[in-house]
Amino acid sequence: MIRARYAIALPLALFGAANVCAQSTTYKCVDQEGRPTYTNVKEEMSGKRCNVVSREVSVVPVSPLVAKPPRSAPRALAERVDANTQRSRDDTRRKILQEELDAAEKRLAESKQRLAQQDATRRADDRIDPQKAQAQLRADRDEVERQEQNVASLKRELSNLR
Repeated sequence: MIRARYAIALPLALFGAANVCAQSTTYKCVDQEGRPTYTNVKEEMSGKRCNVVSREVSVVPVSPLVAKPPRSAPRALAERVDANTQRSRDDTRRKILQEELDAAEKRLAESKQRLAQQDATRRADDRIDPQKAQAQLRADRDEVERQEQNVASLKRELSNLR
């Protein structure tokens, strides 16, 4: 019975002692470069302006392996582009998109033509190798669908410019 009491009392006593040690006077010290440091160690306060912050605050030291992030330079404001330059850029973009649209429409027409030819010759191929014919037909349909999506995307992009 007595040992059980000590087994419970000893950890509680140690916890209380640790808690008392953690509650010490904390100082805010500012170094010559104006950076604040919080400490409770008198040796770290030499050569700095220090003031008492609190007498009952727990302070956890920072690991020396953690590097401070570099101070970043102030961001430069984005320069405004004059209207003529922007109009020129928009015209160039419109021209490029139109060229891409023309090429995509040409590929779409070719894909549709290939699908139509495949569909016309399908009956003869079905008798020889139906799985191969179906796979080719599926690939041609997928290509037509992909080209239709490309054309639609380019048209949508062009309409956003106008």
